[in-house]
Amino acid sequence: MSGKEKKLDLPKIPEGLTALDVPDYEWADEHEISDSIIEDCGIHNQSAYKPCFDRVVFQNVVFRGTSLRKAEFTDVRFVNCDLSNIDLSEVILHRVSFHNCKLLGMDITGSTLRNVWFEQCYADYAVLRFSNAKGVKFEKTSLAKADLSNMTIAQFYMKEANIDQAQFSQTKLGGVDISSCEFNAIGAGLEDLRRCIISPAQAITFATHFGLVVDDGTN
Repeated sequence: MSGKEKKLDLPKIPEGLTALDVPDYEWADEHEISDSIIEDCGIHNQSAYKPCFDRVVFQNVVFRGTSLRKAEFTDVRFVNCDLSNIDLSEVILHRVSFHNCKLLGMDITGSTLRNVWFEQCYADYAVLRFSNAKGVKFEKTSLAKADLSNMTIAQFYMKEANIDQAQFSQTKLGGVDISSCEFNAIGAGLEDLRRCIISPAQAITFATHFGLVVDDGTN
């Protein structure tokens, strides 16, 4: 559920981060990376279980064929990165921001999100189902055909997002304001949408979706 928008806690990034060269870096299980900046490189075909990233900036980084299951990211910023199809299932994201990132098909199934901001990202087909999200904002971000079903949400904000054909089944959207979002249809039932905040034009779309007839008084 979401009420009046509350300010998110943004990543706390210190000055003087150490540049980390990762093209030949071996990503080990439960490895920790902290106080570092990783930029202008590709991270390809890497697999690590439960790695930990603390106070890290990823900038202009392309991930390909990468799996970081049960990873933990705290005070991390992604800028101009491509995480398409990355496996981040059961990840923990705490004070994490994604700015102008490509997140197509990103899998964060069963994850925990606390104070996470997605701004101007492309996250079509992303999978967030069964995640627990509190203090999460999607701003000017595309989530077309994304799977946000069976989520537990609080302080959940969507501003000027594209949610066309996104799946929200079994995710209670009560109090969530989607009035500025773009969509022709979304996957959600009446119970999922109860107390969801929508625009008048969207009300007509939902009425049509549920087989209702809107009488404009002209007949």
